[in-house]
This record gives sequence, C-alpha cells and structure tokens, in this order.
Amino acid sequence: MQKKRQYEVVFIVDPAADEEVSKLTEGFSQIVTDQGGVVTKAETMGKRQLAYEIDHHKDGTFVLLEIEGSGREIAELERRMRVNDRIIRYITVRVDEDRRRAEKFKAKRAKKAAKRPGGADEQRRNAAAAEAAEAEDAA
Repeated sequence: MQKKRQYEVVFIVDPAADEEVSKLTEGFSQIVTDQGGVVTKAETMGKRQLAYEIDHHKDGTFVLLEIEGSGREIAELERRMRVNDRIIRYITVRVDEDRRRAEKFKAKRAKKAAKRPGGADEQRRNAAAAEAAEAEDAA
C-alpha cells in the first residue's frame, strides 16, 4: 500500500460562475473520495483580483482543497480541472514533507529555548505567577 501524502490544491473559478463554486468544490471533493483520498479541508477564499489578466478575466474566486491521498486522485482531479471551462487556473503542491520539516525545526527551537536562561520553563513560571497575581487582585 502506498503512503498517504498531503496536498494543497488551489483553483481559480471564473467570476461569472459565482453560484457554481460550491457545486464545483463538492464535485471535486467527490472525485477525490471516489479515488480513495480524503479531503481534510475545503475553503472558499472568496473573490480576489488576479495579479495579471488570464483569458480576459481580471478577478476570480479562489478555492483551497487540502487532500490526503496516494497521488492517483490528484492526477484525476487535475485532468478534470484541465477540461473544465469554469476553472481559470489551478496548482497542486505536496506539503507533507514541508510540514514535517517545519515541525522538526519548531521542536528544535523549543528545545533550544528551554535550555537558555529565561527560556520556556522560566517564561511559564512567570506567566503562572502573573495569572495568580491577577486572580488575587480580582478577588
């Protein structure tokens, strides 16, 4: 079995098709689930101005899909987006490796901060003392 990977798919919908955005999003989500993937997040980011004109459009409705799957569903999703006239542009980015790397650096920074004087432990103690003082003042 292939390892599950995480992808972010952003696509821009023709601004004349505002009422079809939710229908397109549901359809693409269904394609992903039919192929064995999972849509972890589907967010309509709203109508925005484009950086440059695309097919005589100056703005479009942006939609973000976060998908967890093997990659087969991404190929089918991109094929469907390519033939859909309502989709102006789309991009797919694999994000699992970047997120794993970011978590590793975050843990490393936290460990380093805990070691230095005035690090995380001392900051927690100071925050707890400040909360206790506020509770006494309120009482």
